[in-house]
Amino acid sequence: MLAPIVGCYACARLLEIVPSPVPRMAIVALDVLSAMAFALADGARSAGTRVVLVFTAICMVVGNVVENVGVATGFPFGHHYFVELMGPKVFHVPVLLGLAYIGMAWVSWNVASLILARSRMLGTRLFAVAALASAIMTAWDLAQDPVWATALHGWVWRDGGPWFGVPVSNYLGWLGTVFCICALFALYLRRQGLSELKGSPYAVVFYAVCALGNVLQTVSLDNSSLVADPTGKLWRVADITWASALVSIFVMGAFVAVAGVHVMESSRVAD
Repeated sequence: MLAPIVGCYACARLLEIVPSPVPRMAIVALDVLSAMAFALADGARSAGTRVVLVFTAICMVVGNVVENVGVATGFPFGHHYFVELMGPKVFHVPVLLGLAYIGMAWVSWNVASLILARSRMLGTRLFAVAALASAIMTAWDLAQDPVWATALHGWVWRDGGPWFGVPVSNYLGWLGTVFCICALFALYLRRQGLSELKGSPYAVVFYAVCALGNVLQTVSLDNSSLVADPTGKLWRVADITWASALVSIFVMGAFVAVAGVHVMESSRVAD
């Protein structure tokens, strides 16, 4: 069940980098919906349907509320707005963006759970997982946002920013928002008497595929071109895609490596 879903996600990432008649909005939809399907299927398998549905509800409520407040006020991400690439909206925020929280937040939670599986923080383990998961998901956004905002113009940062046209406040906002999602989920698990959830090794594969897709963008976009952010500052597309690749290799890749080691060690213990 999970392998075909990961395959659909990998297909979406490949469609981003190869010439095809498929509309980019359809590619974005396949990307987001396959990630969401992975979260629902993997969550139902490893944690139970009720648990993953609660996680989904938390993601949708917190993600959509914070994103709409962010567009309307500039807090906590910075002043920005979304354009047609992301599809239809609910209030200020594309439907697909609200759904995107579900897939990547679930993957990030599970990668964090695997990394901290042997920690001795018995009383605070769930909240340590929440904090690490927020960093793991923010690393994903650190790699992706300049490509989708500055190079592809999926959304616009009105005042630009130092990270290839993206403001630092965006990443602080992501960190805080995802921590709120994961902390609320941790509170739910604690109230259910669950001290932890065993991390899913499939989530590591999914996160690795995402990182690899970012790296492959170095050969897909018109890297010889220049793009301007709303302040008029010019950025080289090659610099944007290579910065994304480096974050994907050395930050996302580090999370994959550490979580992967824990998966292999657990497998040896089980044998």
